[in-house]
Amino acid sequence: MKAARLYGQGDIRVEDIKIPEINEDEVLLKVKAAFICGTDVRFFKNGKPGIDADNPRVLGHEFAGIIDKVGSRVTRYTPGMRVAVAPNYGCGVCDICIGGNTQICVKALALGVGIDGGFAEYVKIPANAVRQGNITPISDNTGFEEAALAEPLSCVYNAYERIGINPGDKVLVIGAGPIGIMHAMIAVMAGASHVFINDLSRERLELAKNLVPSVITVAGKVKEELEKLTEGKLVDVVITAASVSAIQEMAFSLVGLNGRIMFFGGLPKGKSLVYLDTNEIHYKQLTISGTTMQNLRQYRDCLRLIEEGVLKVKDLVTSSSPLNEISGVIANVAAGKGLKSVITI
Repeated sequence: MKAARLYGQGDIRVEDIKIPEINEDEVLLKVKAAFICGTDVRFFKNGKPGIDADNPRVLGHEFAGIIDKVGSRVTRYTPGMRVAVAPNYGCGVCDICIGGNTQICVKALALGVGIDGGFAEYVKIPANAVRQGNITPISDNTGFEEAALAEPLSCVYNAYERIGINPGDKVLVIGAGPIGIMHAMIAVMAGASHVFINDLSRERLELAKNLVPSVITVAGKVKEELEKLTEGKLVDVVITAASVSAIQEMAFSLVGLNGRIMFFGGLPKGKSLVYLDTNEIHYKQLTISGTTMQNLRQYRDCLRLIEEGVLKVKDLVTSSSPLNEISGVIANVAAGKGLKSVITI
């Protein structure tokens, strides 16, 4: 089969490798659509421990496809089923896994990160992931591209649930990339009365406005603009949807009394220490939180929201390319061109 494997920093190769063999508890998926994520870009630009010339890795953790084969002991799935796959799975028996958060199990692995993922014609779904329910059937009316977007959408949904967006809230999203726009979509769905979005890129602000017409774009001096738009009260929720330390620092000055701040997405290594004025937290009575990935219930919730047309994610897809063009697509994503870029296989 054809697969795109990372060999190290800046070195990704599309090559012929053997189709994975599955055991009696595993599933073989024929991949139809796989999206490039910021994590893939980071691995490509910086490399990743454990990936080298002797240990290449097939990246790609946002994908969907058709089941090709199932092991003899697999009962819930059959060849020909159209499915989406949540990439993160845990040991299945620790307290964290039993509590439903298999993605943060200390022994968790992720397809396309710790083991081979979706930038290939076929991907093997390990037994633990099969048992834990990482594979979810999708309807015939749901496109593979839409289904694959359940992965990033459910990461955003995790943040929404954790920080709590209530009807009537004023919400500011900093960062108008695909993740920021998903945050805006969910805030509107949750009943926020005002959803503001900020970005340095005028092009991305325009894209956000086109996709979510009710959002209010904010450029220039953000605090001054928000004070005008909110009669000095600022906002109830700030979501940092860009991995920049200065944005996290700025968030405290943009949220009002009893406000909440969501740090979404990690900062680059060596840049995760930020200046923090704890008086802002104390005197404003702020709540600050962060999230990582998604649990399987959130993943399935988001698939349903996509399938039922509640959240229309298809318009986030701004480019589609074959597997052999993946290097150029990664470069475009790294340069901030467009929104979501899919590899069709």
